[in-house]
Amino acid sequence: MTSLAGTGALTRLALRRDRIMMAAWIYALTAVAYASVAATKKLYSTAAALQAFASTAGKDKITLAMYGPASDLNTLGGVATWKLGVYGAIAAALMSMFIVIRHTRGDEDAGRLELVGAGAVGRSAALTAGLLTALLANLGLALLMAVGLVVGGLPGIDSLGFGLGAAGVGCVFAAITALAAQLAASSRTAIGIVTSVLGVAYLLRAVGDAASPGSWPTALSWVSPIGWTLQMRAFGPLHWWVLGISALVTIAVTAAAYAVAGRRDLGTGLLPVRPGPAAAGRSLQGPLGLAWHLQRGPLLAWASAFAVYGLVMGALASSVAQLVGNNAGARKMFITMGGQTGLVSAFLAAIMAIMGVLASAYAVQAALRLRSEESGQRTEPLLAGAVGRIRWAASHLVFAVFGPVVLLALASLGMGLVHGANTGDMGKALAQLLGSAMVQLPAVWVLTGIAIALFGLVPRLAALAWAALAAFLLLTELGAFLGLNKWAVDISPYTHIPKLPGGTVTAAPLLWLTGLAAILAVAGLAGLRHRDLA
Repeated sequence: MTSLAGTGALTRLALRRDRIMMAAWIYALTAVAYASVAATKKLYSTAAALQAFASTAGKDKITLAMYGPASDLNTLGGVATWKLGVYGAIAAALMSMFIVIRHTRGDEDAGRLELVGAGAVGRSAALTAGLLTALLANLGLALLMAVGLVVGGLPGIDSLGFGLGAAGVGCVFAAITALAAQLAASSRTAIGIVTSVLGVAYLLRAVGDAASPGSWPTALSWVSPIGWTLQMRAFGPLHWWVLGISALVTIAVTAAAYAVAGRRDLGTGLLPVRPGPAAAGRSLQGPLGLAWHLQRGPLLAWASAFAVYGLVMGALASSVAQLVGNNAGARKMFITMGGQTGLVSAFLAAIMAIMGVLASAYAVQAALRLRSEESGQRTEPLLAGAVGRIRWAASHLVFAVFGPVVLLALASLGMGLVHGANTGDMGKALAQLLGSAMVQLPAVWVLTGIAIALFGLVPRLAALAWAALAAFLLLTELGAFLGLNKWAVDISPYTHIPKLPGGTVTAAPLLWLTGLAAILAVAGLAGLRHRDLA
């Protein structure tokens, strides 16, 4: 028996298990690609309109850091895919991460891989099946995104190049995830490694794209896998050879993953695991204490990132006028995002909206810890005692609900302190920004409710909460810039959040969102109470 024996059967099983999740990711990105082209054609129906947009947009460093180079905005395809390039690549990377983790470290943590390996299955079969599933998903994503762009009216070859660029990033992160699954001793640690790499890749690309032309930091864009998809210039002079970089890196990292996989024991990783204390503390006598023990690491990491991000954005707020200068396109972009007539207020409102999305990512992660505990067979022994299902779920739900409150408060505090010190009115800045942060919570809680509802009612599809977050983000981004139909934009809960500071607060949308979040959470808890555990 070879190390790859049974790969075909495991790949077919993986495709069957992921058929809904992959279809959701691919459909959402394809629909957004088509909608982006359709909306762009309405906004910029003539060559003169495209030239006017290209002459003003993408000239300031903040815009370049957020969305990448704006060198092909004189074409319909360049405008339609400018915002989608970065976010499409990130979505492909996240999709690949979830696929590979599920069929490697996830199955290993749950004990399923040991049972499968006891049969006529080679040692490398599960890893290969996970990578093949991710490869097929990325190829499907590339083809269907290209179809969506072509149906919208863009050239076929250029559209295929754009789709393959996003798929290339997905394949790179599938390989990175495969390696992380061998290094880490749990799926949670592996996901932490991959998301950290993804964050660093985004940061390197942002710094490189925002740097002055010809300076050495511009080379950082070529270090980032996200930067490679932008450097393909799908609707400019198409650089097919950039795909070779993604292919070579994917092959090299995959080879490293196989090398590590052959040198470790099943159920362990190469990274050392710190043993816990010999005796449990008093805080572990209840489910809430256990939930704190499990959730505190991610919460503290997110809190640190939010605090630093708030300080940086607070410092940028006072100089945003100088950074934008006379660039009418950038000025219009921030006012569109922020919904305000004042540039600084628009910038602060736009940053707060971004922080709301990031807080939603934490909320989904915290809520889905319930699923990882259940699939890891750690829930059943806990519930065999005096702890009920609702009490156990509520102990983790506390962090998914109140964790975002802490994160947004820290971000607003950092922004308020720095911005208030620059303006000379710290009290006003702190009050305004704290209110701007807290108003994001109803939308964040809707994502928490979706995650809890999926976990309680259809636990196998719980990961679709990430797909919902990605879809809402894309709808909001494209709706703000490209004028999507109102019914499509209104699907996203972020659309109904008032643009603060400076905007008008209406209570009704916030109450509706909070009520929807509560209904989803109650439905999920009711489903958990009556269903069988995994």
